[in-house]
Formats: sequence, C-alpha cells, structure tokens
Amino acid sequence: MSVAAKQMSVGQATTYSILFAISGGHFINDSIQAVVPAMFPILEKSHSLSYAQLGWIAFVLNITSSLMQPVFGAVADRKPQPYLLPIGMGLSMLGVIAFSLSPNFYSLLFSVLFIGLGSAVFHPEGSRVAFMAAGQKRGLAQSIYQMGGNGGQSLAPIFTAFIFVPLGQKGALLFAGVTAIGVLLLYRVSTWYKHRLEISEITKRNQRASVKKKLHKSIKWAMVLLIFFVFARSWYAAAITNFYQFYLIENYGLSIKEAQLYLFVYMAAGVAGTFLGGPLADRFGRKKILVFSMLGAAPLAAALPYVPLAFVLPLFFLIGFILLSSFSVSVVYAQELLPEKVGTVSGLIVGLAFGMGAIGSVFFGVLADHYSLKLIMILASLLPLLGVSALALPGDEKVRKLNRG
Repeated sequence: MSVAAKQMSVGQATTYSILFAISGGHFINDSIQAVVPAMFPILEKSHSLSYAQLGWIAFVLNITSSLMQPVFGAVADRKPQPYLLPIGMGLSMLGVIAFSLSPNFYSLLFSVLFIGLGSAVFHPEGSRVAFMAAGQKRGLAQSIYQMGGNGGQSLAPIFTAFIFVPLGQKGALLFAGVTAIGVLLLYRVSTWYKHRLEISEITKRNQRASVKKKLHKSIKWAMVLLIFFVFARSWYAAAITNFYQFYLIENYGLSIKEAQLYLFVYMAAGVAGTFLGGPLADRFGRKKILVFSMLGAAPLAAALPYVPLAFVLPLFFLIGFILLSSFSVSVVYAQELLPEKVGTVSGLIVGLAFGMGAIGSVFFGVLADHYSLKLIMILASLLPLLGVSALALPGDEKVRKLNRG
C-alpha cells in the first residue's frame, strides 16, 4: 500500500481506543468542573453566600472557559498543540486544590479561574482529537467524546450527596488525585495525536487550500442561528443545574441530599441523550435532531414548575434525555459548516455553552435574590421554545453543497 493510501486509510478508520481515551479525559475534566456547582449548597451555608454570589462563581468559571476556548481553538487551527491536553488538566489540578482550601468568596473566584482555564485549554484540542479519530462516524465519535464530559458533569449531585455533605469543602482535595490520572491518560492521547499530525500531510494541504475559499453567507447565517440555539439551551441548563436543587428544597421540602439525587436523574438522562444523539444524527440528519431536541423538550419543560413532586423525576428524565440529545450534534454540525476550522468552532460551540450558561447563572441568581426561585423556574421553562430557530438551519445536504461550492 502506498503512503498516500495509508494516509487515506488512517483518515477513514474510526479509532475507538483513542475516542474512549479522550472521552475518559473529558470525563475527568468535566468532573472537576462539576465540583464547583456541586459545592454550592455547602458554600451557601459555610460562607453565607447569596444566590447572586453563587451565580458569580459559576460566571467566573464558565466565562473563563468560554472566552478562551475559541482562542486556543483558533491557535491550534493554525498550529495544532497536542500536549496542551495534559497541560490543561494540570491547570485544573491547581484550581481544584485552591478551591478546596479557599477561605472566602474572592479566593473562590480566583481558584475557579484555573479550573476554567484548564477546561478552555482542553476542549478545543479534545474535540479535534475526536474529529481526527472519527473516520466516517462523526456523530458517533462526537457522542462518545461528549458523553465523557456530560457523564462527569452528571456526577455533581453525587459529589454533593456523598462527598461534600459529610466532608465539606475540603472534600474537593480528593479530586487532585483524579486529575493526576487525567494528566497521564491525556499524555498518551497526545502522543497518538502528535504521530497522527506527522503523517497527515494531506490534511495540511487541504487546510492551506481552504484559506483561499470565501465563506458563503449562508454558512455565516447558519452559525449565527446555531449560536442562538446553543444560547437558549445553555440558559435552560444553567437554571436547572445551578438553581433547581434550591427550588426542590424550598418548594417541595427535600433535604440537600434528596435534591441532589433528583438532579442526578436529569443529568444522567442527559448523558444517555448525548450518547444516542450522535448516532441518530448520523442516521436521520443533524438538523432533525437539533429541532427535535428543543421543541420535543419544550412542552415538558413548560410543565415542570407546576407538577407535583411525583411527576418531577419522570419529567426530569425525559427533559434531560431529549434536550441534551443535541449536545454533540451541535458540535458536529458546526464542524461540518467550517471543516477547515475544527478547533475554532469546537471552542466556540462548546465554550459558548458554558459562557452563555455563565451569564444565565448570574441573571437567574439576581432574580432569585430579588424575586423568587419560582419566577426563574417559570422563565427558564419557556427557553426551549426558542429551539424553533433550528427550523431555519440549512439541511445536511445543503451544508455539504455549500462546502463543495
């Protein structure tokens, strides 16, 4: 087999060992991020924090990640940096150690900067690895990768119930060892990534050629619509993951531990939705899954603030599953809109999810302090209706034609 043929074969094969390894790194990275909101019920009492202050902690964490992800992605599009992966995990390790020992609100803000920066370094290159290892199964590959991240986030309620309630803030020190394992795992992935870059001269030529191609206005408009779509989904997720636990405690009389288990059902369902969304998009089309994820969840989300406690769990499961079925699909759709800028668009879409959630966290926190948790739950319940914007996105075949033309 010729060198060119070998390169083409490498590009078409799906490398599952790397996909599961980068998914494992994503799991650890997002588990560390999940430590922060998981600690909110503890910090509220131990440091006498307001809902607005909790919102600001979430804001600093997520806005650091969201602002820097596209920056690192754009830099890596010009010159990929394989070893940024373990470096990012190392930054998260420093952040979680500082977070566990922070004595006040301002030191908490400082510590989450490192966690956010570590995530910003990790995500664009992690998405690029998943793209490179995908072969022809891009939806499935991105689902495997994103399932790791959403799986890590879904453990936040478990961390609260079984680690932070009994151990308090210093329980976060347990995660320093987890990040050390992550550094070693991602070093191995980076070695594969570096080798893959060395043999991928075809990709480099395509990237050079793509610089001369003018971006079609339909692609620009599709990116705007997709960003708006992610904005609406992220604000709803921010309301649920950061504040619904307090709503359960205040309105239904649950304990902190009981509220976390309810939240876990929502987030675990989201992991399942994230995993299945990619293969379903490979089969039925990216746009169809994007539309279904928001408009399918809309009536269930609208009902959630008004139902008796007995209906919360089944609604939570269905909303989490349906809504997050588009999580990996939105990344793949963006990558296929701009295939020559995989790092940039991955950082933009994934980073935007955290960034928009950050702004939503502050907004909802201020509303909760001045009005009520009930109000923010009602307002948030209407956000999935904004998924109607996905109807205006170009279909999959049109996206392929735009990139060919």
